[in-house]
Amino acid sequence: MTTARKIHKVFKSKPVIEGAGVHLKRALGLSEVPMFDPFLLLDDFRSNNPEHYLKGFPWHPHRGIETITYVLQGDVEHGDSMGNKGDITSGDVQWMTAGSGIIHQEMPKGDAEGNMEGFQLWANLPASQKMMDPRYRDVKADQIPSVRLENGTEIKIICGQVGDTKGPVRDIIIDPEYLDITVPAQTAYPHPTKPGHTVFVYVIDGKGYFCEEREPFLSNENLVLFEDGDQIIVNTEDEAVRFLLISGKPIREPVAWQGPIVMNTDDELRVAFDEYREGTFVKQKKS
Repeated sequence: MTTARKIHKVFKSKPVIEGAGVHLKRALGLSEVPMFDPFLLLDDFRSNNPEHYLKGFPWHPHRGIETITYVLQGDVEHGDSMGNKGDITSGDVQWMTAGSGIIHQEMPKGDAEGNMEGFQLWANLPASQKMMDPRYRDVKADQIPSVRLENGTEIKIICGQVGDTKGPVRDIIIDPEYLDITVPAQTAYPHPTKPGHTVFVYVIDGKGYFCEEREPFLSNENLVLFEDGDQIIVNTEDEAVRFLLISGKPIREPVAWQGPIVMNTDDELRVAFDEYREGTFVKQKKS
């Protein structure tokens, strides 16, 4: 018997300023831990005002986590302590595993009209993998498959599987799913989920219902955390809805979090920041 997930809680993203003065909306963060285990943070950096994002995120460290950047529109330049450089542009994804430690910068540039749209998700790493070697998975827009279902629902598959179609990001420790889904107006869309996994959606356009009870009616910048079950059900009325669907296997370990570093204990945090001050933070050198 199929069990539809009920809504556990609805959140509204809140304005914050991060980096060197970037205005963004935080959909989930420190105050929601461990409710979203294994996920730590979701930031929405959509803006049409370059003054709100051009100062960017200058050089800073990460350890113990993965950062997933998905750009809808615009351009983000990045560089790191291992000598990597590049751009994440419209439709691209960068899945960065910080592991034992990396120092990098991310500088949003926007597009020719000054528009910048994207999201950054942080996923935790279990204690056994927190000191793994850092790595990148840079995924270009044309590498992300899109499927169209019979009811008109369109799904971009960054990570996970829909029918026989798999996303390009695979073999991630927390067994995540990351989908960009658009459900047309006057449509019901059931989506299977793995029992026991944390599942949430973040609405980025339009309106829809996210449970069988059809209450509440949710729209842009609403985040929905679900209870357990093996599917979610999305319904629309006279307007389509677009949302990010994210799921993963909980780690169920202590979280010690300070700034860009997430470990299991306060002692591990102190070691990380001591190493950063002493210049011994990065374990993997330039190749």
